[in-house]
Amino acid sequence: MEPWLDDLADDLQSMSFNSTTTNTEINRSTSSGSETTWTAASSSTRLGSAPTTTAKPHAPSGNPCWDAVRRARSESPTNQLAFSDIRFLQRLGSGDIGSVYLAELKCDAAGDALFAAKVMDRKELESRNKEGRARTEREILEMLDHPFLPTLFGSLESPKWSCLLTEFCPGGDLHVLRQRQPCKRFHESAVRFYASEVVVALEYVHMMGIVYRDLKPENVLVRSDGHIMLTDFDLSLKCDASTSMAQIISDKNPPVVRPTSEYSIDPPPFTSSSCILPNCIVPAVSCFHPKRKRKKKSGHHGGPEFVSEPVDVRSMSFVGTHEYLAPEIVSGEGHGSAVDWWTLGIFIFELLYGVTPFKGVDNELTLANIVARALEFPKEPTIPATAKDLISQLLVKDPVRRMGSTMGASAIKHHQFFQGVNWALLRCRSPPFIPQRFNRDDVSDDSCPPTPVDYY
Repeated sequence: MEPWLDDLADDLQSMSFNSTTTNTEINRSTSSGSETTWTAASSSTRLGSAPTTTAKPHAPSGNPCWDAVRRARSESPTNQLAFSDIRFLQRLGSGDIGSVYLAELKCDAAGDALFAAKVMDRKELESRNKEGRARTEREILEMLDHPFLPTLFGSLESPKWSCLLTEFCPGGDLHVLRQRQPCKRFHESAVRFYASEVVVALEYVHMMGIVYRDLKPENVLVRSDGHIMLTDFDLSLKCDASTSMAQIISDKNPPVVRPTSEYSIDPPPFTSSSCILPNCIVPAVSCFHPKRKRKKKSGHHGGPEFVSEPVDVRSMSFVGTHEYLAPEIVSGEGHGSAVDWWTLGIFIFELLYGVTPFKGVDNELTLANIVARALEFPKEPTIPATAKDLISQLLVKDPVRRMGSTMGASAIKHHQFFQGVNWALLRCRSPPFIPQRFNRDDVSDDSCPPTPVDYY
């Protein structure tokens, strides 16, 4: 076993574990005199020992990770998951505010429940003024319940360390997967598959009042079933208001129009689209802007449609990856949720061409290109006109005119590039790539194989 594992274990003998499973709080004093607090805050269907609060139907009780957490608790005299129950196996990757490790619970003899444990040094976070980012990521993960977003199984705290336990994705990330493709780029059908799942993931976080701000292939992981998981929320912007003004739009319930003094330019008309999940129409934020009703395109028939985009939330922060930064971030004029649709355009461009559109010889030139250079498409490979049109509408430098800035994912879902996509049944589609089953036996205490997945 690597030395850092022993050091980490010594430092974390007494921790606070915040589970996302019940609403019960337990306090106990350890032999060292420090108090350990376990707070659970979700559905009792996973552990079956406390009153039910808010159910999360997309984190089923049959998940082996939840089963392992339940087993570890049942074997504990205090009915509490302790840090000593966790075995760190190997380092998977590192980011700006922490490192991610492959981990398991010691009670899981079969090795079926593998976790991605993000460990952060609290003193380093404080010295670099990054505590807020770590706190925001934890709060966001606690909110999420979506098939294309992470499940938080628990968070641990000690005087020195913070740790987030999420699910392990054995398929790696789309950056690594793209490098393995012929000519290091994806086929159009694969791009459509991954982009459509990213769109509904962004739609959901926007409904929750969150601006993601860090979309890139490195942050799109591939689960064991081949579907995606958007990860790394430490750069995200979270709206903390208490009420919602999101709307359900139908023929009998037209949208409420609220004049906006900030912008008067309307994007081209398009139809709205339905939310993939019926339970995601209860966001708890007030930074949503009501939408104007658009005329339906001929031939489009559907039921009630949910439209919500947090266009009122603004930030002046300079955050993100250089090649993916939106012009309004580079110029420092302030930005909102439209930056996520810009990054979607860069994301689709890179998956199709294998490069990003504004990359320069250095970061300074890259930023200059983002602000001033017109979008150009390489001659090779040849991609469909619908893909070029979608990218062109997403990579509009003026955020007011950018596709998605007003109607959010609704506009993007009805673009011709996504024609034929059944948005309500995305999880039923066959993925273009299904990873090989991860073998726990490949990881041993005295041997560290190549990292199976990079999270950053």
